[in-house]
Amino acid sequence: MNMSNYIGRLAPSPTGAQHVGNARTFLVAWLHARSRGGTLLLRVEDLDTPRTKEWAGEQAIEDLRWLGFDWDEVAALQSLRETRYREILEELKSLELVYPCSCSRSEVEASSSAPHESQLDGVVYAGTCAWRSANDALDLDARGIRYAWRFRMPEVTSAWRDELHGEQWIDARKFLGDFVVARSYGPTAYQLAVVVDDHDQSITHVVRGDDLIYSTYRQHAIYRALRWRCPQMLHVPLVIGPDGKRLAKRHGDSRLSLMREKGLGPESLLGELAFSLGLLTSIRSVTARELLSIVGSDDDWLPKIPRTPWVYNPQ
Repeated sequence: MNMSNYIGRLAPSPTGAQHVGNARTFLVAWLHARSRGGTLLLRVEDLDTPRTKEWAGEQAIEDLRWLGFDWDEVAALQSLRETRYREILEELKSLELVYPCSCSRSEVEASSSAPHESQLDGVVYAGTCAWRSANDALDLDARGIRYAWRFRMPEVTSAWRDELHGEQWIDARKFLGDFVVARSYGPTAYQLAVVVDDHDQSITHVVRGDDLIYSTYRQHAIYRALRWRCPQMLHVPLVIGPDGKRLAKRHGDSRLSLMREKGLGPESLLGELAFSLGLLTSIRSVTARELLSIVGSDDDWLPKIPRTPWVYNPQ
């Protein structure tokens, strides 16, 4: 299948070293785009300022090249697009789709004991400041009070289709609540920035880890509010350690940069990742290009991907 209008992206976050779990998701994203004859962008998502590491962005690019992945163009860093994000925030304000919330983190957590509280994706905001209008921010500014801009989650059941997991639906207002899109201080939040980026860069397909499935409900709400087209989504199950928890340092060192430093080639890792995705019947060394010829130009390989997390033991 040749989809010349396909535009995807590889979007590493420079908050630390890329690891095996990142590589597995990037492999699916790369194969997904290249097997369809699509265009692929590289976008380093560097908005998480407190956790962003200066060295991590370039290291992530080196890791992707080591794995054998390529891309057609490099998108601007998110940290350089703050003016554009604020422009869209102003539009949301004019539509009264956001309001200033002065609740602290501890106040949000303390007020979340309502019956509808859910742990689907963190604490559900109780709507303490939802009575405010966008213009109420002027009074908060005058009093020197810090606040966050929260998006008003619509009172409708949100539904969308994931290319791997199928139909998804939830009462997002009840189980996820209003969410932060920006602050009166610091950079724009991920939920708004990623929507603006994907829209401006004409992204048609997003492939990422399934820890972001609930973020999709939030982002779809923004897309619809702005009357923008939503990209097709595919969420890849995460990599976990032998203890059943998300892959972390406690499981051992699974950094791609360490493998490169040891002089290892990517073929053995790609073979193991491909086997875990159901693309190989046994573990063997393979290159990214060889995997591309294995999956071919149709989508027969997608149903082979397990819907459950993959257990990886760095030891």
